[in-house]
Amino acid sequence: MSEYIAEFFGTALLILFGAGVNAGVTLNKSYAQNSGWLVISLAWGLGVTMGIYAVGRISGAHLNPAVTIGLAASGDFPVNKIPGYLLAQFFGAFAGASLVWLHYLPHWGKTDNPAGKLGIFSTGPAIDNRMANLLSEIIGTFTLLFVIQLIGANEFTQGLNPMAVGALIVAIGLSLGGTTGYAINPARDLGPRFAHFLLPIRGKGTSNWHYAWIPLAGPLLGGLQGALTYDAFFRGNTGPLFVGVTGLIMLIVVFTVVKHNK
Repeated sequence: MSEYIAEFFGTALLILFGAGVNAGVTLNKSYAQNSGWLVISLAWGLGVTMGIYAVGRISGAHLNPAVTIGLAASGDFPVNKIPGYLLAQFFGAFAGASLVWLHYLPHWGKTDNPAGKLGIFSTGPAIDNRMANLLSEIIGTFTLLFVIQLIGANEFTQGLNPMAVGALIVAIGLSLGGTTGYAINPARDLGPRFAHFLLPIRGKGTSNWHYAWIPLAGPLLGGLQGALTYDAFFRGNTGPLFVGVTGLIMLIVVFTVVKHNK
């Protein structure tokens, strides 16, 4: 199996479990309805764990453009493989979301909640404040990439590393996910959002494309910052990209705080 096919299937599995729990908790007549945020966070963490176990030995199981680009920026991944990985991740996420739609097929017509249906596929803000929402995604994905590399620096009993990464996803979800639904992964949001847009989902409403740039730009910036920060402080490698990304994020922080306090 090629690395790209592995990324496709690994990302599809991630979204099948993740969007699947969103559907189970949201849709009427589901036994899991109203199970809550803890169940959602646990299932997303387990979804990441299963995806890594499934294809980690083949592709490294990035399953996330922010991981791919962040690792490439720090010199840990070949730049020429970025386009193939990103396409595989996007189409894998689309495929996983489509399977969730098919699995819950009788439930869509029983649920009169367009916003909830969109939330099964893609993320959205608890409070609509675009710069604060962007900052939340930056912080969440910074934490993801920074801690992933810290985890990788440790020696685990063989086979435990995916569980550590899955636990990290649960921790981010429980602690930082309440503001935007913690996309922390552009493919995780964009692929399923396209699925929501294209599939014949009864009563689905709008796909909220006005918000879609937040779970795209935020994770990419946060992932770059997380990978480059680890590279700078634990490997002693600094350069123009680290300075530039750090400066841009600091501007976003200052702008967001100043605007909030007006």
